Amino acid sequence: MLIEEMMKTDVHTLNRDDTIEDALIMLSNHHIRHIPIVDENHHVIGIVSDRDVRDASPSVFHKDETVDELKNNLGSIMTTQVITVHPLDFVEEVATIFYEHEIACVPVTSNEKLVGIITEKDLLYTLIQLTGTNVQSSQIEVKVPNRPGMLPGVVSIVGKRKVNISSILIYPYKPDNHFKVIVFRVQTMNPNPIIEDLRKSEYDVLWPKAPGMSL
Repeated sequence: MLIEEMMKTDVHTLNRDDTIEDALIMLSNHHIRHIPIVDENHHVIGIVSDRDVRDASPSVFHKDETVDELKNNLGSIMTTQVITVHPLDFVEEVATIFYEHEIACVPVTSNEKLVGIITEKDLLYTLIQLTGTNVQSSQIEVKVPNRPGMLPGVVSIVGKRKVNISSILIYPYKPDNHFKVIVFRVQTMNPNPIIEDLRKSEYDVLWPKAPGMSL
């Protein structure tokens, strides 16, 4: 899936000369956590988070403190080293950026101009869609040798039952790297016939476990 398929395009922005108070109002009114800061050409020059605004706001424990701090411009608190992504980047690649840089939001730019925004919540929702857990389905995990041609064999067995596959994931089998685990979700609440077919074909079904097997 490409970023352009999941990004929000209705992005609330401010400029560096707007105030902390402006950001506080925008965050509250639109229930957002990040505001890209753009210049007159709509180029991203910074980003401000709700935490930045909170840290720069007067403390509620100092009643006599003036609210002048709220009149400071956003250029004084914004993060200027902003990581951006492109609409044609893959979701998986952007998820890696989130993880490696420990960030919660990235602006999306094209031709250096802001065209969208992606948050960690957007990524989580996309993961739910990609794994098929947002539709009624059953999960089956099959352990197979780590060699070419194993996936078509498993899929063909499912296909014989005329059941739709919502998603397929493959990950390493940690106890032994000579194997991998194929995880697929099928659109049926009774996966037993498929599981029986897999076992008859001598596939090692890890989940659901057979009766009497320990967890």
